[in-house]
Amino acid sequence: MKAVAPPGADAMLQRLAESLELQDGRWRARQGDWVLDSHFQPVFSFPHRRAVGYEALLRVSDLGGQSVSPLKFFEHLGSFDQQWASDRLCRLLHVHNFVHQAGTADDQGWLFLNIHPTVFVHGAQQLEVLEGSVQTASALGLPMHRVVLEVTEDVMAQEADFERAVANVRQTGCLLALDDFGAGHSNFDRIWHIHPEIVKLDRSLLRRACGSPRIARVLAQMVSLLHECGSLVLLEGVETRDEAMLALDVDVDMVQGFAFGRPVPGMLGPAGVSDEIEEIWELLDERHATTRRAHSSHVAPYREALKRAQARLQALPFADACAELLGLPGVQVCFLLDEQGRHVAEPLLPAGARHVSLDPRFAPLGRAGEARWARRPYFRRALDEPGVVQMTRPYLSLHGAQMCVTLSVAFPTPDGPRVLCADIDWAGSEGQA
Repeated sequence: MKAVAPPGADAMLQRLAESLELQDGRWRARQGDWVLDSHFQPVFSFPHRRAVGYEALLRVSDLGGQSVSPLKFFEHLGSFDQQWASDRLCRLLHVHNFVHQAGTADDQGWLFLNIHPTVFVHGAQQLEVLEGSVQTASALGLPMHRVVLEVTEDVMAQEADFERAVANVRQTGCLLALDDFGAGHSNFDRIWHIHPEIVKLDRSLLRRACGSPRIARVLAQMVSLLHECGSLVLLEGVETRDEAMLALDVDVDMVQGFAFGRPVPGMLGPAGVSDEIEEIWELLDERHATTRRAHSSHVAPYREALKRAQARLQALPFADACAELLGLPGVQVCFLLDEQGRHVAEPLLPAGARHVSLDPRFAPLGRAGEARWARRPYFRRALDEPGVVQMTRPYLSLHGAQMCVTLSVAFPTPDGPRVLCADIDWAGSEGQA
């Protein structure tokens, strides 16, 4: 059985449709000495705990049935016209196979389709081509709001043409995903420029974060920033249970990788809760409970000493009130702020320390007596909850350019609110982070 392009399809699309044939329940395409087929890898949502879409991936074989790398197939293409035609053929093939399985799979999920950057810019500027693609998808039963076009950052080099292409594609109703973000020279200017509905993080970010608590914290902040930019975040290349737990921990929305499903010709049945996703949730809950207990035990002496210092300030000078706290190992500095975040007194250092900063490269940051810290989270949260000890995430302190956490507590005085703070060394406590 041959495929038929819908009425109104452009000439290229009609020719491409003729190369598709239904064999043994699957659509395949013949192009020269190559046979093209579709595989699908599920994309899972952590909150929903089920597959919410599939990425279509090309599989190529020669006429003898021997598998061939898709890269080898594309390398033999000479002209741009050949590249454009082959790129469109792959997507046409994937749509046919995706829709053909709709009776046994989720009929609400997304279909993620890759598109070559140059083809995206060139083809999306030709409205008749876009209209033909929309008509074909609709005729096959796939509305455009279920299509996610994946483009890489290479396309951004052609800014003027790219903007027109994005505007035209958006009119079709499909979603845009920026692929491989975090690889090479990625930057957020591209996110602000394209406004993608989905950002796919490159696996290299995951690999580096798995080996460093510091990078894992940065990855979590990157995900948060992408959310604030208005994008969903998908982490691809998740292969192990530990990687899956890290992905969930940094709050990505969706995951894709061998840990949850390999690319296969068929798709999953009706969407249900994934046992693999549920296991990751349970394991992460257990890990967080263990970490919280260890964290609480590690920090408890500092919290208690800070509260005692705050109570002593009612009757003792600043230095005397904080003497016990400053005697604890790892305390970098104690400081007292007024309601505007200004120092009420000179910061206090542990006995024998003359400067906060131990690194001469950051000596200009060593003197903080005239600084103002009103924008710091530890200051604002303390004022919001007087009497409750607050604790920050680990960060690089401007008091001394060292990794620390800051404990803080606000309390009333006749002269107005005061916030007592202490920076605690965290460089050697990554295991507690």
